[in-house]
Amino acid sequence: MDRLKDKIAIITGGASGMGAAMAKLFADEGATVIAADINEENLAKIAETNHVEGMKLDVSSDQNWAELMKAVMDKYGRIDILINNAGISSEKTPEQITEADWSLMHKINSFGPFLGIKHAAKYMKEARKGSIVNTSSYTAIIGSGFNHYSASKGSLRAIARAAAADLGQFNIRVNTVFPGVIETPMTAKLTEYREAMDMLVRATPMQRLGQPEEVANAILFLASDEASYITGGELVIDGGYSTR
Repeated sequence: MDRLKDKIAIITGGASGMGAAMAKLFADEGATVIAADINEENLAKIAETNHVEGMKLDVSSDQNWAELMKAVMDKYGRIDILINNAGISSEKTPEQITEADWSLMHKINSFGPFLGIKHAAKYMKEARKGSIVNTSSYTAIIGSGFNHYSASKGSLRAIARAAAADLGQFNIRVNTVFPGVIETPMTAKLTEYREAMDMLVRATPMQRLGQPEEVANAILFLASDEASYITGGELVIDGGYSTR
């Protein structure tokens, strides 16, 4: 129960879905959690969890990131863990995707984590330690999803690997997880497409979709000191889907 004892952890998209599962698990494991999210209603709910504080954040805003990091440093004096989990998705086909669609997807899914790493690294370098974990997608590593979502998650993969190479000398670890289809509010709309959902389940060796807690447990390990010699790591959490 103390795998993150006395750690200060920031989790983006921390007010719902996988982020909320991470926030609750991290708090149970002894961390003080800052759940950073743009949804104020969900922030109010997650802040009811012991040792979880909600802070509003637009991950695509450089200024918002700077203000959040300063607020955390002023209150807690350090940042031990950053989980870049916030993201958006889309079911649009290539023919439907506009320039505005492409720009928004990348602002949230790749520029947002880039900003998070940029701002967290400033303080982690001073402390000469830190752990950053990014939530990408299985679509970044297999030939699935010819769209702006897969492109943004592939961009995040490249950003994370470059950051791991750059920040390792400061004892800052940067790792990435690649979830498959996880049952969250963001993927709930897939249930409207029963045939597509059934196809996904049939193509998954474990014959089911993933749960937010299963991703949270994997991220907990990477964020903790148990993974002290792991950086640039890539962990796929998709029930075997990418082995097809």
